[in-house]
Amino acid sequence: MRRPLLVALLVLLLAGCTQGPDDKPGPRWQPRPGTAWQWQLSGRLDTSVDVPVYDIDGFDHSEATVARLHREDRKVICYLSTGAWEEFRPDAKKFPKRVLGRGNGWEGERWLDIRRTDVLEPLMAARMDMCRDKGFDAVEPDNMDGYRNDTGFPLTAADQLRYNRLIARLAHDRGLAVGLKNDLDQIPELVGDFDFAVNEQCAQYDECGALKPFVEAGKAVFHVEYEVPTGRFCAESRRLKLSSLLKKYELGAWRQAC
Repeated sequence: MRRPLLVALLVLLLAGCTQGPDDKPGPRWQPRPGTAWQWQLSGRLDTSVDVPVYDIDGFDHSEATVARLHREDRKVICYLSTGAWEEFRPDAKKFPKRVLGRGNGWEGERWLDIRRTDVLEPLMAARMDMCRDKGFDAVEPDNMDGYRNDTGFPLTAADQLRYNRLIARLAHDRGLAVGLKNDLDQIPELVGDFDFAVNEQCAQYDECGALKPFVEAGKAVFHVEYEVPTGRFCAESRRLKLSSLLKKYELGAWRQAC
């Protein structure tokens, strides 16, 4: 007579020890200020750079590549464009023409109407699923400052805040850390929503001080310059505790670190 009760108790115990699909994900990775990194979005991936963080294209690389980097004790960031459409992506045809704006300066890319979250949220959720399923630790969402650009849409700062927070939530719901890309003016409002920052050319435009809130919150700032030699920005980067590199615009393997 005790056997059914024992089986029922065992089932309940196992259920309590197993994470179901609706359970919240575990703690996210949190990169700290000064963490060294490599950012490579083009060319054959060079995995020989001795750094603990790699930022690579989420579409171009496989689960096996991410696993290999993990075996080498690296954390891996999934690069995605979340604020602009790219004609060369496998999901490009899923974006209706009504959300496509003006070109963003890169061939085959157009700004997105970030007000249309009814259209964009499921598309970006699917991309986040891809990053999670491939085993990435974090996401670098690009083109997160459309409201400061000529997108073809009357985007406002409030539109950008709402969309950027949506992107952060989609990443966090999947257990992924997420970085704020550029968007310097909104850092005070968004530093609490993001786990790190990624910045381009703050030294060239004398803007690196705007990134202090991330460092003060114990969050890494992954920073790149393209046109300024290391001798002109590395001392300041070290003082601010930025993770700074000199790269070429094509973002191949070549790098000079501070």
